[in-house]
Amino acid sequence: MTNIDFGQVLDSVIERALKNGATSADAAIDHSTGVDVSVRNGQLETIERDDSMGIALRCFVGQKQAHVSGSDLSDDGLNALIDRCVTMAKIAPEDQYAGIAAPEELATDYPDIELWGDDPVEPEVLEAEAIAAEAAARAVPGVKDVPGSGSSWSVGEAWLAASNGFRAHKRSSLSGVGLSAIAERDGVMERDYDSWATRLRANRPTPEAIGKIAGERAVARLGAEKLESQKAAVMFDRRVSASLIGALIGAISGTAIARGTSFLKDKLGEKVFSSGVELIDEPFLALGLGSRGFDGEGRPVQVTKLIDDGVLTTWLLNGPSARQLGLKPNGFASSGFGDPPGITTSNLKLQPGSQSPEELIASAGKVLQITEMFGPSINPNTGDYSVGVSGVWHDGAGNQIPVSEITVADNLVDMFARLIPANDLQLRSRTNAPSLMIEDMTIAGR
Repeated sequence: MTNIDFGQVLDSVIERALKNGATSADAAIDHSTGVDVSVRNGQLETIERDDSMGIALRCFVGQKQAHVSGSDLSDDGLNALIDRCVTMAKIAPEDQYAGIAAPEELATDYPDIELWGDDPVEPEVLEAEAIAAEAAARAVPGVKDVPGSGSSWSVGEAWLAASNGFRAHKRSSLSGVGLSAIAERDGVMERDYDSWATRLRANRPTPEAIGKIAGERAVARLGAEKLESQKAAVMFDRRVSASLIGALIGAISGTAIARGTSFLKDKLGEKVFSSGVELIDEPFLALGLGSRGFDGEGRPVQVTKLIDDGVLTTWLLNGPSARQLGLKPNGFASSGFGDPPGITTSNLKLQPGSQSPEELIASAGKVLQITEMFGPSINPNTGDYSVGVSGVWHDGAGNQIPVSEITVADNLVDMFARLIPANDLQLRSRTNAPSLMIEDMTIAGR
């Protein structure tokens, strides 16, 4: 298969779909390979190799659409895929907002972003990394066991095409190390973890550092107590703070706005955060986990301040949501070639503040520092928010007490308005935020 020109395969698929009755179409071929190694007790446990390829096709017949996928790229397999997709589209219900991008909307001069990190990593290297991480976790006093430690490398490649003339090819690699650790004291056990995924292995901590952090986090949870119900300041540690930004993104997606199911639907152009807060989407970062030169419908993308000095500046629009709202798409479609597009950001970053988490905690007195969250509940219409958490209680007298089985609650509109970013931002995922302090939240304990 390596000698096949998959761009030409997609051109043929699109051409045949149009001949079969489709009025427009788009498609993608994805190829992924990788190795995932896990160890236990210093010994190799499993090696999993992946090598998969698939094709996805979306066909329109007027305003009717259907999408199918498969793994058979033989001529007979592709003909069957095309016939099925066009036939399904002919009998699908009409969607007045569906459709691919117009040719004049397409990205034509997009950058070639560096997304290739490491060349193939041998399983022996991955095994050594996993063993080193496990050993570092086991060396932490109080750690009883490491139930799993792993290291992986993978590469993904995609070819994209549409009947509007868009053609593209992209290629990226990814490496990761992760493990969990179990600590024990007086017959009571606690578990925690650490993991990193980067395109370039040199850009993450060493396996030993990752393992040590996992072990220390597990030990720090020992002796957890319940907390009295009260109102107090809450610090969302940077391990979990990005979830609040995720709630914001869901609320400003064009789909939610078009449906009227967003607690921010009347806030465009208004101050949602305090002055100085900025949330930036940066699609062109070299080696960024969410970087891209065009969106999921082939439209241009750009650096965007979603929150500028506390003000909400835009909705996140793909083609269908923009048509429904009577607006122009603005480059936030998620991968849609061969599938209906969703909405996504690229590399999202809440700019750090000027104070450290320790300084913010000291200034607030009593603070619940959240390090893990369980099952957040959000009312999309009102923004009412609650989540089960565990973490550390700072009692204002210098004591740090591990706590668990707690629920915190408030309203996201009010939380965003009171939110104070710390200065400890780390860029380690698609959505990144520093620790976030929010005063006067409701804490439900015992």
